[in-house]
Amino acid sequence: MANIDNRMQQDLGTRPGTSNIKATHVLHDLGQSLWLDNITRDLLDNGTLERYIDELSVTGLTSNPTIFEHSIKSSAAYDTAIRDGLAKGTTGETLLFDLALDDLTRAADLFQPVYHRTNGVDGWVSLEVSPLLAHEAAGTLAAAKELSSRAGRPNLFIKIPGTKEGLLAIEEAIFAGVPVNVTLLFSHEQYLAAADAYLRGIERRITAGLNPQVGSVASMFISRWDAAVAGKAPQRLKNRLGIAIAGRIYQAYLDLLGSTRWQRAYNAGARPQRLLWASTGTKDPKASDTLYIEALAAPFTVNTMPEATLKALADHGGLGSIMAPDGGDCEKVLAEFANAGVHVNTLAARLQDEGAASFVESWNALLAVLASKGDALKKTT
Repeated sequence: MANIDNRMQQDLGTRPGTSNIKATHVLHDLGQSLWLDNITRDLLDNGTLERYIDELSVTGLTSNPTIFEHSIKSSAAYDTAIRDGLAKGTTGETLLFDLALDDLTRAADLFQPVYHRTNGVDGWVSLEVSPLLAHEAAGTLAAAKELSSRAGRPNLFIKIPGTKEGLLAIEEAIFAGVPVNVTLLFSHEQYLAAADAYLRGIERRITAGLNPQVGSVASMFISRWDAAVAGKAPQRLKNRLGIAIAGRIYQAYLDLLGSTRWQRAYNAGARPQRLLWASTGTKDPKASDTLYIEALAAPFTVNTMPEATLKALADHGGLGSIMAPDGGDCEKVLAEFANAGVHVNTLAARLQDEGAASFVESWNALLAVLASKGDALKKTT
């Protein structure tokens, strides 16, 4: 792990009461973007999101079907909009996307000052296509174009899963000028495939004489690795698999940024697809609640974190080093997992399939919640 300069080293190790500088600020100054992995109408209505932007250096936001399920299920803030939509005959997925777009366009507007200040590098929000389309390339592409057009915001990513079919849609979406957050990536191989799909879309735009500046991030899911092998590897390896996988991917990311192929694209006006760390909330109750934030501090990356993790970082987070460009000891750790019978590539495929299935489950549960709320609201009209 590379050392942070002395000023940052001191600031990152501070605790409340010893300095006015929060770890969130210092991590931002290091060069990593802090995004909130949550969206609710209450966050928007009560000013909490604005406070996170102003006080905790939050510069972006992500969402997913599970987040919206929890948000709509647990809040009455959507009731008026649901009632209004039903009165117009809007139901199901159409109503759901109306609600989601209302939230995310409001959030995008809050982040537009960041977007403009950074020339489009930062200040993004993300909206996912229907998880039911995870294995339908044509349907995903059509949905991505429609949602991007309806949003009408330059700083809104459309989230597309990095499945085999999703990769085809990603290339076409980028070529069409739709900013993409590639989601549900787990392994080094999945990351490289997603980066290649992005760059193919950019190269096609260059060949066609189109502006190659189309934003994108590649979202690597971290904590699910450790949850998947909990109790299946020696104690000394507990909560180390996700971080080791991240180390391997970070090295590949830096190699790509410096490759001849990518530099040709930069020379034509393209900008890099940034690496994003997702699923960075700690799932092990016995581990540090900022475990993955501290381990994944790296310039020119994004860490999108659950609200509880963001608060924990601001309250008592302390970081002493940044990720090693060469991956540090990741290969040694991964070799130990291999010796313990953990087959990374097989597990990565399973995690991606399970992730896609869990989003479908959340999506269906969300549609059921929406229908149930709609029925209840009709009775009170």
